[in-house]
Amino acid sequence: MTPTNYTSQLLPSMSTNFIRPPFLLKQPLPFKSFNTCCLHSSTTQTPSRPNSPIPLDLWLRIKDEARAAVDQESILCNYYSTSILSHDSMDSALANHISIKLADSTLPVATLHDLFISVLRQDRDIIPSVCHDLLAVKERDPACFAYVHCFLNFKGFLACQTHRIGHNLWRNGRKILALLIQNRVSEVFAVDIHPGARIGRGILLDHATGVVIGETAVIGDNVSILHNVTLGGTGKVSGDRHPKIGNGVLIGAGTCVLGNVRIEDGAKIGAGSVVLKQVPARTTAVGNPARLIGGKENPIKLDNIPSFTMDQTSHISDWSNYVI
Repeated sequence: MTPTNYTSQLLPSMSTNFIRPPFLLKQPLPFKSFNTCCLHSSTTQTPSRPNSPIPLDLWLRIKDEARAAVDQESILCNYYSTSILSHDSMDSALANHISIKLADSTLPVATLHDLFISVLRQDRDIIPSVCHDLLAVKERDPACFAYVHCFLNFKGFLACQTHRIGHNLWRNGRKILALLIQNRVSEVFAVDIHPGARIGRGILLDHATGVVIGETAVIGDNVSILHNVTLGGTGKVSGDRHPKIGNGVLIGAGTCVLGNVRIEDGAKIGAGSVVLKQVPARTTAVGNPARLIGGKENPIKLDNIPSFTMDQTSHISDWSNYVI
């Protein structure tokens, strides 16, 4: 596979026009090739897997899964009715669910719900991104056996969607409110994403506990990040100081990527690594400090998109002779 063909897998374009109900997408536009000028746009538009548009009946599938869950566990009837079955659209259910999760004695559910639903209905890019993230989790995480399971119970998914709302508030000058929501997400989900960070579509935050993403970090489309990952700065320097993560990147558990460094498209970072320098496209970096598998001069190139394969062990013998 040539680099051109590889990168063209990562950036098909989708329409964000809506038909009623509001969570349903119209027919996708033709795919277009990689364009570096929009790699880190805050409005990137990419399905969670190449050539796989959002199912038009995704919300209906989620409601069907909720009904099936009630049939299996009748004790959850009220829970699924309140969270899913009583809602006509995905934005309504999402606003309701995360407002219940984040509310406390000084932040009532009704106040948060009104805020969240207003943002979701004003920013037409958010719900398509939510759908892409749902597809990404279902496809890449073997522990996810239903969309409704992810929608209600996966805190990485919920933290990411709440961040999308907070990022909208941040961009529109409501920074105090955005930071308050960031704090509640950190307290409730143990995921700390600064509202200034820009995140693409098709994102999997697997397990998600301990994920920290700094203010000027940028994450492309179709990225998979495991727990205890830090995308941080290197000290007290202000300005653009956090990592830039390309499309199709896989970042293993416990990894620290520090400073304004680029992890280019289709790269893979092994678990427990500390990355302080740029990682070229379609290469694997492992260790502390991180080293490229195959060496700096001629690193081994990956044939598949690592965030899709979730393969964290291939070529490890090329990095070290000591393999348990």
